[in-house]
Amino acid sequence: MSETPLVTLAPDGVVRATRAIALASLIGLIVLGLAWELWLAPTGNGSLALKVVPLLVPVLGLWRHRLYTYRWVSLLVWLYCTEGLVRATSEHGPGRWLAWLEVLLCLLLFTASAWQVRWRLRRAHLAQQEGSAP
Repeated sequence: MSETPLVTLAPDGVVRATRAIALASLIGLIVLGLAWELWLAPTGNGSLALKVVPLLVPVLGLWRHRLYTYRWVSLLVWLYCTEGLVRATSEHGPGRWLAWLEVLLCLLLFTASAWQVRWRLRRAHLAQQEGSAP
């Protein structure tokens, strides 16, 4: 059984752009979650603001181009998208618009993360093929 060597490539324009979009949308989700639950349309005593805590974990991994982080963030984001869809269809007033904004940020984060993963894996595969060509 042969092991695939690790190929490390310098970030290109697509990698930098998708990272910027992913980080911006992730930070946007954090800010939105805090503002929504603490000031804009609070529900209860503000304890729902704790929902942003899991979103704090991947910030450093995205900043450092960790491919594994992009992979699991693309799964985690669907929990927040589901919350946004439920609240967008059940709340009224500012809560509805905040929920749609949450859905939009989730879709941006997912798209940027998925594109990052696919692009980097494709680049690594091509680099590996070029390196093994006679």
